[in-house]
Amino acid sequence: MPADPAVLARDLLRCPSVTPAEGGALDLVARVLGAAGFTVERVTFSEPGFADVENLFARIGEGGPHLVFAGHTDVVPAGDAARWTHPPFAGEIADGVLYGRGAVDMKGAVACAMAAALDHLAASGGRPKGTLSFLLTGDEEGVAVNGTVKLLRWAAARGERFDHCLLGEPTNPDALGDMIKIGRRGSLNGTLVVSGTAGHVAYPQRADNPVRHIVRLAAALMGEPLDHGTAHFDPSNLEITSIDVGNPTVNVIPAEARARFNIRFNDRHTFASLKALVEARAAAAAQGARWRIDWEPSNADAFVTAPGAFVDTVRDAIVMVTGRTPVLSTSGGTSDARFIKDYCPVVEFGLVQASMHGVDERVPVADLAALTAIYREIFARYFG
Repeated sequence: MPADPAVLARDLLRCPSVTPAEGGALDLVARVLGAAGFTVERVTFSEPGFADVENLFARIGEGGPHLVFAGHTDVVPAGDAARWTHPPFAGEIADGVLYGRGAVDMKGAVACAMAAALDHLAASGGRPKGTLSFLLTGDEEGVAVNGTVKLLRWAAARGERFDHCLLGEPTNPDALGDMIKIGRRGSLNGTLVVSGTAGHVAYPQRADNPVRHIVRLAAALMGEPLDHGTAHFDPSNLEITSIDVGNPTVNVIPAEARARFNIRFNDRHTFASLKALVEARAAAAAQGARWRIDWEPSNADAFVTAPGAFVDTVRDAIVMVTGRTPVLSTSGGTSDARFIKDYCPVVEFGLVQASMHGVDERVPVADLAALTAIYREIFARYFG
């Protein structure tokens, strides 16, 4: 009998693995994959000031090609459980729909990948024609310090070399088969700081109001497009997300104003070139203002996995199972693909996004069966 992804997903949902708690989810994965012949290793990473995080790496087979399925078993908090139609960690199925925190993001996809792997091994004599591995973290929904980034380094230090990675994040806007993520935009945060001279509002000539300057500078930063997009990316965008002066008094001109902003950028830019572009715009609009930009560290650079044989393998499997031809996209936020791309080409394909992180997060059992069929077909084509 084929492995049942709905049962695996149900059991995973019953593990309360809210970041950074393991919650029994990796225990379940280890038991299932271990029984199928995978060598399973559990690795806990630590960092001063951050919670310890347990991760899992499992592999079966020898030599190339080496395909790694990556994902996470940690989930965001459920919030007010009383608002859920079904308890968030009960893994209940009602009217053909599985409910629970992590159903979409992304225990459902982990269950499907495990079921597909079990089916593939059963059809190929218990071993792939190459190496199949699972790289799972408990820190994707958190600060991502002790998770995938360190697990990749750990695996590389042990001599693991991945040819390609399939990441099971939810990628489809409306229906299974809508979209493959072949890259991600970069993300960079900064704070524009404008210094002025405090004073009484009745004597503005004795003060220098930083609010006047920061409004002008903020408009300049957002005024013109940063670029017009590239072959695989939409135009980059800079968005001011807050302007603050910390002023509790209405008749005092403040001494300083701050504007926080985020840039989502494409592969036309590097961190250095992007900072230079933004600072040049600020300088051109300064008109004597005293300003600076405090940049935050970022590990979210833009990247793309160029269309080719691996992307075709994933796309063709989706078309075969769903009848839909997925869009190749680089939209959305960041994911652990930003770490994986330094080790091998990576594409993302998972479930439908609609209910992720929401009350009554849920997935149709039929979608679990279809995603398992897609993953199974990817494995068969990849190792065929």
